[in-house]
Amino acid sequence: MIFGTTFFAMVAAVVAATGASAVAVANIASEAEIMHFIATTDAKLTFIGNPIQRRNALDTTVVYCSSRVDNVCGGACTVYSGGPTCLNAPDTQCLSATSNVGFCDRGGCGGSCNEFASCGTRLSNNFCFTPGTASILVGA
Repeated sequence: MIFGTTFFAMVAAVVAATGASAVAVANIASEAEIMHFIATTDAKLTFIGNPIQRRNALDTTVVYCSSRVDNVCGGACTVYSGGPTCLNAPDTQCLSATSNVGFCDRGGCGGSCNEFASCGTRLSNNFCFTPGTASILVGA
């Protein structure tokens, strides 16, 4: 259970470190928004984690992509659905999620991390511009 304790301590640290901010708070993506993006994008999609099904309160769905053109996130995208984990996500340029996640500039959810809910540059379809992201911290 050491991993679990350490993992949740990291999640708490990311949340506490960001605190209140003057940056506009991004809306967390709804299941419908994520499904609409999946159905209408021309991005190359790779699915990992659990199958996407009717919203499970314990699962978070994260879509993270390798490129941004103007206000659109796309390129090669990975769709994760599941519980708490650290996702290896090198070269991620933008992401969206159904709950607040952390995005970090180092692998293993280390280095400098920010929250999706405190997105500095919003893109269409409720994505956030996240250049330099190397990993994504999905909390409980």
